Amino acid sequence: MAATINQARTSISKMFNGEPRSYTRFNLAQNSDADSSQVEMKLSTDVDDEVGNPEDGQARVTYTQSPLRTYKNICYLALGTLVVFILGYLVGYVSHRKPDVASTSCLTASTVPTVPTVPSKEDQDEGLAVEALPSLSWNDITNLLEQKLSSSAFSTRFSDFSLPRGVGHEAGSDGDIELANKVLGVFKDLNMKSWNDKHIVKLPRPSSDNPNKVLFGTEEIGTPKGYLAYSEVGNATGRVVYANYGELDNLSYFDKKIDLKSSVLLLRAGKISFAEKVANAAKYGAVAVLIYPDPDDHNFVGSTELYGHVHLGSGDPYTPGFPSFEHTQFPPAKSSGLPTILAQTITADMALKIFQKMGGDLAPKNFKGNLVTTYKLGSADNMVTVTVSSTLAEADIHNIFGVIKGSEESDRYVVIGAQRDSWGPGVAKSTVGTTLLVELASAISEMVRKDHLSLRRSLVFASWSAGEYGSVGATEWQEGYLSSLNMRAFTYINLDGVVVGRTKFKASASPLLYDLLKNTLMQVKSPFHAGKTLLDDYTTSRDWETPVLEAMKMDDAAYPFMALSGIPSISFRFCEDKEYPYFGTSLDSLDHLVVSTSSKHAEFAVAAANVAGQMALRLAHDHLLPLDVARSGAEIRKKVIEVNRHVNQFKSTLGLNSTLAQVLSVQWLNSAIGTYGRAARDLQNTIDNSDLEDKEMCRIINDRIIKVEHNLLSPYVSVRDAPFRHILFGSGSHTMEALLDHLNALKQSAPESDEDLFRNQFAWATWTIQSCANDLFGPIWAMDNEI
Repeated sequence: MAATINQARTSISKMFNGEPRSYTRFNLAQNSDADSSQVEMKLSTDVDDEVGNPEDGQARVTYTQSPLRTYKNICYLALGTLVVFILGYLVGYVSHRKPDVASTSCLTASTVPTVPTVPSKEDQDEGLAVEALPSLSWNDITNLLEQKLSSSAFSTRFSDFSLPRGVGHEAGSDGDIELANKVLGVFKDLNMKSWNDKHIVKLPRPSSDNPNKVLFGTEEIGTPKGYLAYSEVGNATGRVVYANYGELDNLSYFDKKIDLKSSVLLLRAGKISFAEKVANAAKYGAVAVLIYPDPDDHNFVGSTELYGHVHLGSGDPYTPGFPSFEHTQFPPAKSSGLPTILAQTITADMALKIFQKMGGDLAPKNFKGNLVTTYKLGSADNMVTVTVSSTLAEADIHNIFGVIKGSEESDRYVVIGAQRDSWGPGVAKSTVGTTLLVELASAISEMVRKDHLSLRRSLVFASWSAGEYGSVGATEWQEGYLSSLNMRAFTYINLDGVVVGRTKFKASASPLLYDLLKNTLMQVKSPFHAGKTLLDDYTTSRDWETPVLEAMKMDDAAYPFMALSGIPSISFRFCEDKEYPYFGTSLDSLDHLVVSTSSKHAEFAVAAANVAGQMALRLAHDHLLPLDVARSGAEIRKKVIEVNRHVNQFKSTLGLNSTLAQVLSVQWLNSAIGTYGRAARDLQNTIDNSDLEDKEMCRIINDRIIKVEHNLLSPYVSVRDAPFRHILFGSGSHTMEALLDHLNALKQSAPESDEDLFRNQFAWATWTIQSCANDLFGPIWAMDNEI
């Protein structure tokens, strides 16, 4: 600023006299010349400050002033001074005027941060403030999103991502790669930072030389084209037994009735995943499993083939616990979730042939399906032979990513993902989700570019491959970047299968997201009833959670994010009472989706996009993350109460007859959940009594919130042996559910029970909860050390 004014003064001075009239300092000395009044001026320099005045003999700058100054020059001088003053005032005002920026609140987050204009290099050097664009309220944001997500736009985009009839897009195929390039092209057109993450995985394919077969005695039942990936290969013969859906309750029916060892179980598809059916059958000693679609659950032609996988886990089972990157040193390892028995799907027509040949007792009433036959359990001489042949082949799969970066905490991000591959057309399974993914990316990108939307945190859009094989692409990505995702990826929103019906809305999620989901349902317009919100559809129930929420299943694409990586996750869908019957078949087509939604698939897709978009924007927009740690604590408390009840029953049943009953105490487990409750209240107290417009304070509070889900991953088991380490939602001996099961086994003196192992499990659960509570308190000096 000073330099600008001096330059103006110098220019004006030169206009009138050719020399500057202003000096920093000067010394005056009278000259003895009688003809004129001469003033000698000695320039003062910066060096004078250090070494003093110059000695005699140094160069001097002088000028001569005439004693007779004209009135004209005086007027020029006055005018020049006035111009300098006005010019300096205007420059100073423009340079130093601060923008009027509305204050924001961390708690309410009713406005988004403004987008500053980019300062010039000179402005940056001067440290000047920049003019801000108008801010958007949260209502502005939701209204903009709603305007940009239209059914017509969805239909157009849907056509772009639908491959021609007969062109498959199984993982690693040409069709899969074609779709990957389309998604990548959209991200690039939107000027998003985008990239391709390639993995080399082993995928099983049916053998063309040795087709899979099923024999009843010596008679061939059929050679099914459908298959179950990761099944054991070979031949197995055994007594065929019909066991309904293959749930543990179904199999326990045969206790003391039929020995299931060395049997071939005939099971209906549905209720639980293929992998869980096969794992349950293996527990009971079966040698093979045949799975068919019963007309009671799958109302389609009897020749329809089923496809799926039977890996009780996710990701490439031949690289358990580590990623399948190109330069990975692949050891000879296998996932513990791979089945040890044969598994094969058959058509309903093939199952009917088997039923018609079976003898034995009638099946119980709750086992009966809708085949036109008598449902029997099978007799001892009903022998079935199963042959499964497949080959493992390496395949390149590609995960495609695009990111909209945040303005303040770009290193924190929400991941929104959708499966891209499928067996068959996969319209409901993958095409709808992929379409929603790119539509959301397009809408939010436009809001940032044109509508001045500024997000604090980033949004990562991910298109996964090999989802049909058990979330292989998504899991391999997580395994490759586990340390990078910790404390950075704080929520995953899954878009797979979001539109499969027209009467209900269902969701499965981490408890941390329950409150956010409820608030979102309060704002999204219902596609069921005009003029209502989605939450209004459940006002007849006191508890909205009961009709909406359900447990997250292992075959849910969001499951590994929560149980493997400790990232709060959510899946949701518009659906019917019964499961969508066409997944994993050649019938997952647009025609069947149109029928299932009464031709309103585009409207339901828009509603689904609004649910996902509003949740993502709220997570990226608010000062404080809208994750409810108290709600998560309530779920932990429910499990602790259940453990307390079982321990009390165990003690009352065995009493002095059991050493374990005498020493077993729930004191420390109760103390751990008590510590969590105090930590949650302390966090709320910190929020209530802090300056929440302080960015650093908000980040410290958010750090405490982000860690909760991750800290519920048990540190006492390895990722390789037990990848799903979450003590509430995972699987393995470290979980609260395994603790309860083991307690019941001890109560019944079951041979597989082990007191020492149980006490270790009890300690693992206690200290996992306690450690989570300690970290929720924040700094090490704030932790509750009473335990």
